[in-house]
Amino acid sequence: MSTPLEKPQIIAHIQKSLNYTIFDSKWIPCSAKFVCMGNFARGTGVIQIYEIQRGEVQLLKEIEKAKPIKCGTFGATSLQQRHLATGDFDGNLHVWNLEAAEVPVYSVKAHKEIVNSIDGVGGLGIGEGAPEIVTGSRDGTVKVWDTRQKDTPVANMEPVEGEAKRDCWTVAFGNAFNEQDRCVCAGYDNGDIKLFDLRNMSVRWEKNIKNGVCCVEFDRKDINMNKLVATSLEGKFHVFDLRTLHPTKGFASVSEKAHKSTVWQVRHLPQNREIFMTAGGAGNLHLWKYEYPAQRCKKDAEGVDMGVAGTVNLLQNVTLSSQPIASLDWSPDKQGLCVCTAFDQSVRVLIVTKLNRV
Repeated sequence: MSTPLEKPQIIAHIQKSLNYTIFDSKWIPCSAKFVCMGNFARGTGVIQIYEIQRGEVQLLKEIEKAKPIKCGTFGATSLQQRHLATGDFDGNLHVWNLEAAEVPVYSVKAHKEIVNSIDGVGGLGIGEGAPEIVTGSRDGTVKVWDTRQKDTPVANMEPVEGEAKRDCWTVAFGNAFNEQDRCVCAGYDNGDIKLFDLRNMSVRWEKNIKNGVCCVEFDRKDINMNKLVATSLEGKFHVFDLRTLHPTKGFASVSEKAHKSTVWQVRHLPQNREIFMTAGGAGNLHLWKYEYPAQRCKKDAEGVDMGVAGTVNLLQNVTLSSQPIASLDWSPDKQGLCVCTAFDQSVRVLIVTKLNRV
């Protein structure tokens, strides 16, 4: 356990007000730069590139697009290219070379409605296998794209016939630890979580957590599935231990009432997957550490293996805004550096201290 002297501090290092609604923000890998994405009041989309210079953020470039931009990822690009993949309000998936962003390097009408969430894997040297992008939409579908194939997704997870169409709010890649295996987790507005096995094109596991699922994230994409955090509308998050799947009980989990309102985001610290941050609808951030149990697996009454959930400890929390924090991204390069945006139209660069002492 941490002593009070070793508690991490969450410091708002830089704050900047912007003139548009910001939906997402991401660090540009191997740089002191980040991108903000959103929409202007006039209904167009915007991508802005910022750089940290001497304790300030400087706007390097502003790119206006026809449709509001909801989400973005660098996860399927190479470190040399650092192309940004975005999903917009019109259902489009675009991949941009930020050095020359007039025309996308890849473009597809991915969904009939807004792309709510996007993730990438196989790029940046993270995860085995082909670079792929997953998109989740209000139209109820989850699609996986390989940008080397022009117009058709390599996988399309739709509601089965007769099943109600649910709004997919969040998607994430995981289990990309070899050339063959890969999973996508998706969360829906009715509380459903579905884990799709892309190797077998099947649903590997599903669970309903009773409230809309705002965000899902594996603790790491490039390892044999270990943990998954899912956040929800009612201020709760759930940590699932993914090492042991029981045939009837599923994965063991621990849930925590984290915020007084919606938990919009969860992001694991790239340098330590047991530490993660949740972002809340009341403008607050909570920093957590997951503690493993003494044994992660035990036998049930019939002698079948079942998982054992660990515990979560709150390391620190801070209130930054009166508005929801809609996006959060840790720097992959500098431990404790973080960018977040809120619906107060502000972007904040945060420093979290003492993370190597907890």
